[in-house]
Amino acid sequence: MEQTKDAAEYGGGGETTIADEVVASIAGVAAREVEGVASVGKGSVRRMLAERLAGAEEKARGVEVEVGKIEAVVDLSLNVVYGFNIPKIITEVRKKVAARLSDLAGLDAKEINVHIVGIEFPEKAEKKVK
Repeated sequence: MEQTKDAAEYGGGGETTIADEVVASIAGVAAREVEGVASVGKGSVRRMLAERLAGAEEKARGVEVEVGKIEAVVDLSLNVVYGFNIPKIITEVRKKVAARLSDLAGLDAKEINVHIVGIEFPEKAEKKVK
């Protein structure tokens, strides 16, 4: 039978905290990994004002979190790409964010609230004749 060692055997116990900003960054990056998510955050004018006035971090922009000892509540504001199925995007975002929070921070996602705040249209490639 394999024995496990407790934290005291590795140099002492202690408390570990993960800052809200770190959890928000993890959630924001995870959401961006989903196909169909154009960006995380508000519209460009609002985003620019938030960055300049509040100093919003790029990776955590458009993400608000409440972090407890073992779980987190995440609110995401997303812009999606036109042509993608929004309910499928939201399902995938929730799966990806929950997995990343569990894997990287050891947190259970109690709630992942997704707000679609904009839609972006893919630019059409224009052929230029010279």
